[in-house]
Amino acid sequence: MIKNPVLRGFNPDPAICRRGDDYYIAVSSFEWFPGIPVYHSTDLENWTLCAHVLDDPHTLDLRKLRSAKGIWAPCLTWCEADQLFYVVYGIMNAMNGRYFDVDNYLVSAADIRGPWSEPVYIHSVGYDASVFHDDDGRKWIVAVDWETRDDYTGAISIVEYDPQSKTTIGYPQRIWQGVYGMAEGAHITRRNGYYYIMCAEGGTGYGHCVTLGRARHILGPYEKDPHSPLLTSARAEDLQKPVHIEKTSASAFDKDYLRRQCFNPASALQKSGHASYVEDDHGNVIVAHLCARPLLPELACTLGRETAIQKMRWTEEGWLRLSAGGNLAQEYVGLGPSTAVDEQAERVERVDFAAQVLPPGWYAPRIPPADFTRYAPEEGAMMLRGQESLCSENRVSLLARKLTSVYATLTACMDFQPEVFQHSAGLVLYYDNMNYLFLHKTFDDRLRRSRFYVIHVDNGLKREDHLGTVAGVEGPVYLRLAIDGKSTRFFWSPDNQTFHAIGQTYSTALFSDEYSRYGEFTGAFVGIGCVDSAYHRRQAAFYSLEYRAFEQRSLPQPE
Repeated sequence: MIKNPVLRGFNPDPAICRRGDDYYIAVSSFEWFPGIPVYHSTDLENWTLCAHVLDDPHTLDLRKLRSAKGIWAPCLTWCEADQLFYVVYGIMNAMNGRYFDVDNYLVSAADIRGPWSEPVYIHSVGYDASVFHDDDGRKWIVAVDWETRDDYTGAISIVEYDPQSKTTIGYPQRIWQGVYGMAEGAHITRRNGYYYIMCAEGGTGYGHCVTLGRARHILGPYEKDPHSPLLTSARAEDLQKPVHIEKTSASAFDKDYLRRQCFNPASALQKSGHASYVEDDHGNVIVAHLCARPLLPELACTLGRETAIQKMRWTEEGWLRLSAGGNLAQEYVGLGPSTAVDEQAERVERVDFAAQVLPPGWYAPRIPPADFTRYAPEEGAMMLRGQESLCSENRVSLLARKLTSVYATLTACMDFQPEVFQHSAGLVLYYDNMNYLFLHKTFDDRLRRSRFYVIHVDNGLKREDHLGTVAGVEGPVYLRLAIDGKSTRFFWSPDNQTFHAIGQTYSTALFSDEYSRYGEFTGAFVGIGCVDSAYHRRQAAFYSLEYRAFEQRSLPQPE
């Protein structure tokens, strides 16, 4: 028995592929570096982060992109004929005026861990691009042909790709408009003489769903599955309501896609959609899809959009259906041996800076972590060199990991000697550059000594929280961020034994897809940060870093 989601925290838009007994899932990374995480599993339950497709700043420049831009919906496939993995991805540059300014690229590698080829530019027609390898050796690029003109509806488009010349052949042509509207995230497969097109529809919110169409020819015409959708979290009556996008308003789309009215309390997983599938040699069909687990009743997805899997089956008529019946995404999936799920499981990750190796899964916004980190083996520490403020969209010294549970702690031992108020370092809960908490040590001009307090940036509005402020603490100190369901608070300790609260208690819902006005497609991160907005050279020493995530229970609170 497998419990969903299998990839917790910010892991949206999964593209699943299989090579032999190995399964791989690639997910979106947006503005975070390195780009395009790839996870590996042999049992579909236990997944390990095994690679990042884009880890070279010379081929991935995300600087100055706004939050939730960057890498959208990569498509990972294995081509048996070529003996190569292929990844097609788009870099979303802007969405101003309802235009989607995106550049789509293709890379390939014989090994999932690389090296990956230099990116080949495909086109800029639309987003959520994918590649299909046909049985005759031809390759096709599928994407969302977004429509900005009045009285026109967008559609899924397709164009042939020539791997020899590394160019597309002609202009893309539209082949499918979907069932409910806002068709995106399209993947094409072939089975028993049919081309199948799997799409996400309804917007990546509470009315999200997965639909299927098929045709005898790759260019169509496609017929729709008579029992759409094949997967969703929403009620049938809500899916029938048209998706309305007001193209004349720059902000209407920003939250219209969420469709909160489609929230279904009967579904343990919300927002289920954007799927891809694989079939093994025994006819088992596995679908990977995004989902979300909002805080209730706020409907706030602090963890962002996560990845779940479902077991499917083919009907005699040649359509996919959930093996469990119905079309609601299942929290528990009958795959593999029937074993009990540990609901009280605790996951611990300790970063040993003395080993001079950063575990996979630690990221920085827009730039490589190596740009601002260095190891100090003689001290057993990692040094973070301060740069711009955490509000910046350029060079930010924030080393962070994905929050995987709303019951979690992050504890760090830090030594920092600020000399001016432009120097600060500490612990961070970060949704985007406009929504974060920063427990930091800085220099107080009035006191003429250092001081700890919390900064809260709330949709771009900066507030200082001086409750429980601590001054004059020198030398190494332990800082802790504790997220206990809907409540989030910071603590500090001189000895890692007795912790004292600092700052007020914050609502975890403030750091979510639904609350953010400027990002909304990612998820919360926790990490360590350093700022030097004077000369970009002041460093903070971090000696230890420990992340603990609990399944479904409250954390013990310090005194």
